[in-house]
Amino acid sequence: MKEKSPRLLEIAESLFIVNRHAKTAPDPRQLYELKKQTVSKLLKEKKAKKIGLHYSNHPRLSQQHSTLLIEVAGYYFHIPAEKKDFDELQHLGKVDTSYRNPKPQRSLSKSKRTLQQYLGRHSSQPSRVSTYGSMLGNQRVVPWNQRVRR
Repeated sequence: MKEKSPRLLEIAESLFIVNRHAKTAPDPRQLYELKKQTVSKLLKEKKAKKIGLHYSNHPRLSQQHSTLLIEVAGYYFHIPAEKKDFDELQHLGKVDTSYRNPKPQRSLSKSKRTLQQYLGRHSSQPSRVSTYGSMLGNQRVVPWNQRVRR
């Protein structure tokens, strides 16, 4: 049975949740990669719009650099800018800190599933196990106070 593809608003909300969790994750690479692939596909399908360039609030190696501002269904995200973006888009200056995206009520797992579905991946694929994961999902780990004494 073919699954229905997610609506654009669901994708934008899921991107927001994944991006928010990536900012605080101990190892955010997997989340940022999911964001990057989703945004790339949205731009190719013309479902996302490049707005302009902003100076980054977190410059690399103490040097100023710019990020690309994109819009997806009323949500705004920053991604690394490419060389061609500097020629094609207007530079907007500093990031407007007074604007905030709306806060959706979605879980990280549901958001990841939505984005993977949009990218054409099967959610039944095993996800990479993080070295920082909790013991809740791991059946082989026994809490220290319940281990068999030798």
